Amino acid sequence: MGNYTKRTLEKLEHIYKEMDYTVRYEKGNFQSGYCLVEHQKVVVVNKFFEVDGRVQVLLDLLSTIEFNPDQFSEEGKKYWSSLRSLLKAETVGED
Repeated sequence: MGNYTKRTLEKLEHIYKEMDYTVRYEKGNFQSGYCLVEHQKVVVVNKFFEVDGRVQVLLDLLSTIEFNPDQFSEEGKKYWSSLRSLLKAETVGED
C-alpha cells in the first residue's frame, strides 16, 4: 500500500462525484472494507480506515466502474491524469 495523503483522497472523491457516485464513510459488516451499490451509485467505505486504506479502496473500485474521463470537467481531467499514474504504479508494484 502506498503512502497517500488527504489531498489524494480529496481528488478521488472529486472523481467519484463527477461520475455521480456518492462516497460515504460508515461502519458496517463489510468483509472487504467497502460496499458498492452500483444501481444507486453509492460507495460505502469503512469509516475506521485511515487515509491510506480509504484511498486504496477507492483506487481499487475505480478499476471496476465503467466511466468516460472525457466527460469530466477540466479540474476532473487534471485529477484523473494525476490519479492514473498512481493506478499504474499500483499495477506495476503487484508484479
